Amino acid sequence: MKFVIPFSIFILFASSGLAVELDTIFINRGTYTTIDSNQWTFLAFNSSPAFSSQNTVIKLLESDSLQLTVVNNDSVAHGFEVKGKGGVSSIAPGDTAYTSYSFSDENVFVYHDPLSSSNSRGLGLGGMIHVAKANRTAFYWNIKELQSDWIEDLAQGLPVDWTTYYPDYFLINGRSHPDITQDATARVEGSVGDTIHIAISNTGNSDHSIHFHGYHCEILKSSFDTKWVGRMKDTFPIQPLETLLLQLVPHQVGEYPVHDHNLVAVSAGGIYPNGMFLTLLIQ
Repeated sequence: MKFVIPFSIFILFASSGLAVELDTIFINRGTYTTIDSNQWTFLAFNSSPAFSSQNTVIKLLESDSLQLTVVNNDSVAHGFEVKGKGGVSSIAPGDTAYTSYSFSDENVFVYHDPLSSSNSRGLGLGGMIHVAKANRTAFYWNIKELQSDWIEDLAQGLPVDWTTYYPDYFLINGRSHPDITQDATARVEGSVGDTIHIAISNTGNSDHSIHFHGYHCEILKSSFDTKWVGRMKDTFPIQPLETLLLQLVPHQVGEYPVHDHNLVAVSAGGIYPNGMFLTLLIQ
């Protein structure tokens, strides 16, 4: 195995004002404990060799470039791809690959394993890159779902019939309610009049529809349809491998729920509201 020390460094070029970030992520296999205490095999892109169910959010600023090292700590081959920007088709077990990207404007991108994308995402593998303007307050929702009775088949590389997919666990940043309320990168907190950005990626295999109570948000970016940009809504459909960047400017104080409008996704193992559900706290 080639061992790579994880690091994240910015190289600044004074003449251009641009930055190059050097970063490393690891493809890790581990054990995920669900909100109802079941344990499953899970895959994630992490910032260190230590497994976490929370896939790393790669954070950049406008006009940054990214030089990325990808270490495959798993026992099977995987790839790495930023949707729409290419990547590495296959990385052997224990091997390391290198890839680079440039980003001009604020946006959100999905990264995933293109070698067996649906199956890998069915075990949790998939994250986001957020390219932001300077001095923005941002929160991150990487949403996905899992079908519990498929986990071990997927973990063993066995085929499944995706036309019969019926997931029963639903996650934000690798957690479900109420655990997700402890994630300071996910739970939106702010004040009336703040400008808050919410980066959303769907790294699962199902469509979702995120519904806000109490507030409307403006769509700043949509990977699915640029015609959506500028719309003010309280409900936002998002398909697999798509992203949204929303802007929230709260007009009132309160604590309001946000959840998937498909109410089965607000459950975990059939228990409500242990799924894709959290609250916004505006003071």
